[in-house]
Amino acid sequence: MPGFRGEIAALATPLRGPGDFDVLLDRIGDARVVMLGEASHGTHEFYRWRALLTQRLIAERGFSFVAVEGDWPDCDRVDRAVRCRADAPDDPRVALAAFERWPTWMWANEEVVDFCRWLRVHNVRRDEHERAGFHGLDVYSLWESLREILVHLRDHDPEQVPAALAAYRCFEPYGERPHDYARATRLVPSGCENEVVDLLVRLRGRAGPDGAERFGAWQNAEVVAGAERYYRAMVGGGSEAWNVRDRHMDDTLDRLLDHYGPDSKAVVWAHNTHVGDARATDRAAAGEVTIGRLARERHGHGDVVLVGFGSHEGTVIAGDAWGSPMREMTVPPGRPGSVEETLHRSAPERALFVFPRTGRPDVLTATLPHRAIGVVYHPERERWGNYVPTVLGDRYDALLWFGRTRAVHPLHLRQADTLEPETYPSGT
Repeated sequence: MPGFRGEIAALATPLRGPGDFDVLLDRIGDARVVMLGEASHGTHEFYRWRALLTQRLIAERGFSFVAVEGDWPDCDRVDRAVRCRADAPDDPRVALAAFERWPTWMWANEEVVDFCRWLRVHNVRRDEHERAGFHGLDVYSLWESLREILVHLRDHDPEQVPAALAAYRCFEPYGERPHDYARATRLVPSGCENEVVDLLVRLRGRAGPDGAERFGAWQNAEVVAGAERYYRAMVGGGSEAWNVRDRHMDDTLDRLLDHYGPDSKAVVWAHNTHVGDARATDRAAAGEVTIGRLARERHGHGDVVLVGFGSHEGTVIAGDAWGSPMREMTVPPGRPGSVEETLHRSAPERALFVFPRTGRPDVLTATLPHRAIGVVYHPERERWGNYVPTVLGDRYDALLWFGRTRAVHPLHLRQADTLEPETYPSGT
């Protein structure tokens, strides 16, 4: 461990402001996909500095959209606001405040409001086809997406309404309770799969490049199909449900790139456990994939840049259990021998590390525990959990480091509905 100190000092760029991202922008170059992680869903610095970097990517490098670990329908309302649609509020805060699915603080927070307000100001000066979007990649919004499909079809494609109603009525007996549907598939393994596939095929064939509305209906159908697979996979346990989710996010990202056009470029915001390449962790042995790995495989290493985030100690917003009230918790110092403890001893308080492609020092090739805090968090159990064995230089292309962090600022203080099951690691 002591030998890492000189290596870390040589790699570190002190991070004082957005201008210090120049070395990372050089590394990004002409890459088509940049994925920006977070070591928790409730840390101010991760959201703030991720936003500052994204602003430069959009303003200076022409990135086309931000795709986040969030639901398509919720994020579509934000997208309409930031792209100055006539049917959307002038202030994106209104759209973000409408997020109701637990954990609301993941996207309904002041840090995301600040970024989305910046994005709207950026967009208002541009032609409609040049405006940068904001989209959700995740798979959870089965019932919300079904309702969005019905509304769209009634207005634009009424002959397809019966297929949407058939899918909706198949799920209706489960009362928007995913666990009930998952248990039911033990008796009827196909569940509502046939109805969902029929709806998906119909909408996929009508999603031409000429309209965002039809593309949105198609994407909502893809969400319904992905969610149905996800809930069936939950029954079997293991890594399959996780993989259904990350493959869905990867496919959604690819559809968005196609939709925006051959010269489009994407910024992705998601947890480190999704952004990092699974092959550099112990999760690969468990059969898990990640969107970072899938993007590298789809587009090639040169066209994808993966950026992890880390911190040593501070505070975070999380819950004691899935669906429990959010609260501010203390994040203890990184455990001995971890990435966090190693960087704390040797790195500046705030730093950027851009990893060399060749001739990498030992700190990037050693296997070190790397902390991952989910929306469910128990600081007192840190010694036994919350760490993923990681080869840092293979998992990411760069890392943003913060010695001390503070909690994100949620928009909601009331309890939100919880409809979805927990995924490993706790809610990431």
